[in-house]
Amino acid sequence: MSQSITPHCSCTQEVAESFIAYKETHPECIIYQTSLMSALISGVYEGHITMAELLKHGDFGLGTFNNLDGELVALNSKIYQLRSDGSARAAQPEQKTPFAVMTFFQPTETRNFEHKMSREQLHRVINDVAESDNLFCALRIDGKFSHVETRTVPCQQRPYKPMLEAIAQQPTFEFEHCNGTIIGFRSPNYTQGINVAGYHEHFITDDRSGGGHVLDFQLENGILTFGTVAKLVIDLPQEPDFLQANLSPLNLNNAIRAVES
Repeated sequence: MSQSITPHCSCTQEVAESFIAYKETHPECIIYQTSLMSALISGVYEGHITMAELLKHGDFGLGTFNNLDGELVALNSKIYQLRSDGSARAAQPEQKTPFAVMTFFQPTETRNFEHKMSREQLHRVINDVAESDNLFCALRIDGKFSHVETRTVPCQQRPYKPMLEAIAQQPTFEFEHCNGTIIGFRSPNYTQGINVAGYHEHFITDDRSGGGHVLDFQLENGILTFGTVAKLVIDLPQEPDFLQANLSPLNLNNAIRAVES
């Protein structure tokens, strides 16, 4: 008996189509994520999602690049690569990411600050206003900073080391008295390993010449915009590195805290 075979579209295409269809019928804010934070911790540093594809899922976000070649920051529908020498450059559409988090930024809250605010103080403002610790929150801070301390992971080569080893020699940078933007997400504690529980933020200067993963900052004056997000879509890789990785190691929580702090 003959049987017709229907061509199977790629999983990436299916995810993109379902995401677009969902967004058309659900105008609320959605977070799109490719891969898992636990995969990065385990050394899964190559993905198949390009920068061009990321921008179909959001105009705002963060992540990294294949081979962990610098940090990724997306804002105003543009993606930048924050490099291991502290510099920044526009990412190319064909560059790929092993981990990224994107959304179409729809803030519902705005706070203006004319006085100095520490990172902890700004986070407290968000925590006090946010509806629940069990929802995601997307945030953006535009202004003048007294200082921003950042780090950027240098490019890795196979065989890949676990991330704790990869960041052992990571460079750190101090940006003093500069104008710039911090974008980030606050993720619920129950998502540790899926994402980064708590705050995860990246910085880029106004002239787009430098930035990195945020370790600490102090705002001199500026604007905080933020809003909660209650929808999450995850696109899981199917490459051998991901399928064979240990995504729930015993020290996962401590490893993520060591990597992100």
